Amino acid sequence: MTRTAEQPAKTQARLRRIEGRHNALVKTLRQAFAHAERTEEGDCAIEGVRIVEEAIRSGLRFRAVFFKESAQNVAQKLLPQIGAHAETLLLPDRLFDAVVPSETPQGVAALVRWKEFSLEDMSERVQVGPMIVAVGLQDPGNLGTTIRSAEAFGSAGIVLGEGTVSVFNSKLVRASAGSVFRLPVVAAKSAGGVESILRQLRGQGVRLMAASSHKGKPIDQANLSGSCAVLIGSEGSGLPRGLMAHVDEMIAIPQSAPVESLNAGVAASVVLYEAARQRRGSTGTAMSIG
Repeated sequence: MTRTAEQPAKTQARLRRIEGRHNALVKTLRQAFAHAERTEEGDCAIEGVRIVEEAIRSGLRFRAVFFKESAQNVAQKLLPQIGAHAETLLLPDRLFDAVVPSETPQGVAALVRWKEFSLEDMSERVQVGPMIVAVGLQDPGNLGTTIRSAEAFGSAGIVLGEGTVSVFNSKLVRASAGSVFRLPVVAAKSAGGVESILRQLRGQGVRLMAASSHKGKPIDQANLSGSCAVLIGSEGSGLPRGLMAHVDEMIAIPQSAPVESLNAGVAASVVLYEAARQRRGSTGTAMSIG
C-alpha cells in the first residue's frame, strides 16, 4: 500500500459509523448543543474545523469526535492530531446536520472538556491585566469577541453576570476563536452573585470601574494600569443600578459622532486595549497590532 493510500485507510479503520439518532453519544452531543451547558460528565459541545483545531492546540481532552460522512477529508486532517482515547464517529450527512446547530456545518463536532476556573484564579492575574465583568450581554457574538480581545490584551479573565449568554453557546465559542478554552471565565452562581463578587474584589483592593459611551472620565485619562475590574453592560439597558452603587469610577469612550451606544464587544475591546497600552507604557515596552 502506498503512503497516499495508507492515510485514508487508517482514517476509515478508526471511524465507527453511526446510523441512528438514538446513539448515546449522538444524544449527548445534541443535548449539549441545545442547552449550551456541560454534560453530566463535564463535557461541552463544539463544532467547526478551526474550533476543533484550537481545542487540540489548547490541550483539551476529547471524549468523542463526530465527522460528517461527506467531509472525510476533514477527518483525514484532524484524526492524526486527536488522541486514541477519544471515540471517533462517522455520521450520515442528514444525521450530522440535524445534531449540529450551525447553518453551514463544516463536517466536524466534538465533546470536549475544558478547564474550570475560579475567581481566585483571576485574582492572582489581576495585577497583569484587568478583569471584565459582563452583565446582561445576551448576544453570543459580542461576548465571544470580548473573550477573544481579553485573551489578546492580557485580561485577568471574565466574570459573567446574570442575564448573560452561556459561555458554552456554540456561536460564542466560534466568535471567541478558541480563546474561551484558555481564558479564565467564571459565571456568577446566583442572582446576587455579581454583587457578592464585587464586594469580594473590593476587599482585595481591586478598583471597580464601569464603561460608558457618554459619561465619565475619558478612557485615556483613567488609570487602568493597576488592579481593576471593568463592568460592561448590555447595549440596550446598560448596568443595573444595584451594581452601579459598587462602582468607584465611570470611564467614557470618547466618540467622534453621536452614535447611541457602542457595541458591547467593541467597547470591551477598546477598554482592554487601552489598559494594555497603559501597562506596557509603564514598563517602556512598545505595543503593536498586527
